[in-house]
Amino acid sequence: MFYTSTFIPRENADSAVFKWIADKISRKYSIVVAVTIFTIGSDLQTASISYAMLVTARLIGGIGIGMLSMVAPLYISEISPPEIRGALLVLEELSIVTGFVVAFWITYGTRYMAGEWAWRLPFLLQLVPGLVLGLGILFLPFSPHWLVSKGRDAEALQALAKLRQLPTNDTRIQQEWFDIRVEVAFHKETSALRHPELQDRSVKSCFMTLSHLIIAILVGKFSSDWPGHRAAGWVSVTFLLFYMLSFGASWGPVPSAMPSEMFPSSLRAKGVALATCSNWLNNFIIGLNTPPIVINTGFGAYAFFAVFCLLSMIWTLYFVPETSGRTLEAMDHVFKDIISEQEEGGRKAIESEIIGSGSAGLMTRQEGEV
Repeated sequence: MFYTSTFIPRENADSAVFKWIADKISRKYSIVVAVTIFTIGSDLQTASISYAMLVTARLIGGIGIGMLSMVAPLYISEISPPEIRGALLVLEELSIVTGFVVAFWITYGTRYMAGEWAWRLPFLLQLVPGLVLGLGILFLPFSPHWLVSKGRDAEALQALAKLRQLPTNDTRIQQEWFDIRVEVAFHKETSALRHPELQDRSVKSCFMTLSHLIIAILVGKFSSDWPGHRAAGWVSVTFLLFYMLSFGASWGPVPSAMPSEMFPSSLRAKGVALATCSNWLNNFIIGLNTPPIVINTGFGAYAFFAVFCLLSMIWTLYFVPETSGRTLEAMDHVFKDIISEQEEGGRKAIESEIIGSGSAGLMTRQEGEV
C-alpha cells in the first residue's frame, strides 16, 4: 500500500514545483525532460537491489509521470484544431486507462515467472512506451502559442502550417496565426482569467449517478449473502463497469481538458499544473480512504459517490458553457470574460496594431520584389 501510494504524492508535488519548465523551455522539450526522468526512474526500479532503492526509484519515476500529466494535455490543446481538440484530449485519457489495463495484465502474467524477473520485467517493459514518446515528440513542432509568447511569430506561422498541412498564405492559417498573436498580446497586458468547458457531461453524470444508486441498493439488500444472490452480484459488477465507461468517456478527461481551455496562454501552464496537482491529490485521498469507507459503511459508500455524481450533473447543466469547435483564442467570449469596455477596447487596439504591422510588412516585401 505504501509503495503504491508513493507514486501519486510525488506526481502531485512535481506538478506544482515544475510548472514553470513548460513556459521556460517549451512544452515540447518539457516532455523530453519528463521522459528522461521517467526513464531514469524505470532503470533504477529494474535494477533495484533493496526495498529502499525501489521506493526511491519509484519517487523519481513519479516526477516524470507528474510532469507528463501536466505538459502532455497542455501541448495537445495548443496544437489541436478546435473541432477535434476535445476528442484528442479524450483519446489521451483513453490511452492512459488502456495503459493501466495493459500494465495490470502484464504484472498478472509475470507473477507466474520464476525468479526476480517476475517483478523486474514489468519495470523494464514500461521503458518502451516512454522511449517512443520521447523520440516521437522530437519530430513534432513547437506549440505555436508558446512560440508567439516568446516573440517568435514567424516560427509560429511555420509551425501552424506544418500542423494543419496547409501553406502559410492560406487564409485559415493566417486567421489562426492572427488570433493567437492577439490573444497572447492581450493577456500580456491584462491578467484576465478563464473558466470551465464541456457539455454532454451532464448526461454521463446521470449514468454515473444511476450506476452508484443501483449498486448501493443491491449492496444494501444482498451483501450479507452474495453466494445466495449471484445474479445480484453480477448486476452490481456490470453497473460498476458501466460507471467506469461513463466516467472514462466524460469526466475522466476533464482535469486535462478544462484547464487546457479555460486559462489564457500566459497562465495556461500554471493553471494546468495546479489542476493536475489537485487531481492527483484527490486521487490519493480517494484511493486511500475508499477501501475503509466501503468496509465500514457498505452501501453508504456508493450512495455517497452517487450524490457527488448528481452534483456534477447540476454543475454541468447550469454553469459550464460549450466550447466544442471554438478556438482557444475565442474562450474570452465563451466565458464572457471581457469584463469591461476598456478591456474590449484594448483587445481591438491590439488587433488593429497587428493588422497594421502585417500590412506594413507585406508592402515592404512587395517593394523589395519590385
